[in-house]
Amino acid sequence: MWKWIFIGFALFYAIALALLAIGTFGLFGQERDPLSGIFLIPLGLPWNLIGDRAGLAGPWLAMLAPAINAAILYWLWRR
Repeated sequence: MWKWIFIGFALFYAIALALLAIGTFGLFGQERDPLSGIFLIPLGLPWNLIGDRAGLAGPWLAMLAPAINAAILYWLWRR
């Protein structure tokens, strides 16, 4: 069960990172969009909130916080 949850989460994470890159750099003829990283926020909860309260707010926090959740899901799968 944890294997499929991890794979699904990793897929959503990869799609959200791709949308961030496409919207930020205007790839494939898209206009630059300041809200292109919005899909990373719910994937990184609660680490986004904890990092924001600790003073670590920024784009890197939004991009790397879902990796913590992915690592937890991977650990649950492999234990």
